[in-house]
Amino acid sequence: MEIKTNLLIEKLKDWGASKIGFSDLSSILPDNIRHMKSGISVVVRLSDEIINQIDEQPTHTYFHHYRTVNFLIDQITLKGTLLLQEWGYCAMAIPASQTVNKGKEKYTGVFQHKTAATRAGLGWIGKNGLLVTPEFGPRVRLGTILTDMELPYGKPISESNCGECRVCAESCPSMAIHGTLWKEGLEREYIVDAHACSTHMHDKYRHIGRGSVCGICIRACPIGTSRRK
Repeated sequence: MEIKTNLLIEKLKDWGASKIGFSDLSSILPDNIRHMKSGISVVVRLSDEIINQIDEQPTHTYFHHYRTVNFLIDQITLKGTLLLQEWGYCAMAIPASQTVNKGKEKYTGVFQHKTAATRAGLGWIGKNGLLVTPEFGPRVRLGTILTDMELPYGKPISESNCGECRVCAESCPSMAIHGTLWKEGLEREYIVDAHACSTHMHDKYRHIGRGSVCGICIRACPIGTSRRK
């Protein structure tokens, strides 16, 4: 098993992953996919240069970069899923960026990448509602593979490490960030107003691209910026 785990990590990194983590999700998965209790989190680091160019609004380059990285992540998790199936395991890739509006749940996906990542010990949820990694801050995009393969799970992170910092909240043009410290189990609505964020992007940044993204709070976060020149 260790040989396959090491090979899987090697392959995922060869395909473009910056960081990999494993989590036990058996207690929180929906019934129809609970047999795939293991989560494989794929982290891809964003370009510091592109993020640093964001000022009072996102750039056309960031919009393209965001979409390109999402596509890369989907390719990585697809290849990982196919490899796991070759080995005889059940596996399913969660789309990197997909909104599934069901009932009262808005602006959410099939399964939350951030939940898998925090349970894998890759980072915590920042006051901006994004995963914050110690190495790269929130300058990352995430993907997830669910599988029934037994894996060496990381130590879950259950509390924020943002402390009293409010830089992201103060920089948010839509005032969607409440400035709340995250802890495991806290609903997103107490951290960030997803509707206000989405509405602002739609109203203000449509000239940049369809399905515009912002990135201002990512640019503002002081964690993960030590590599700036």
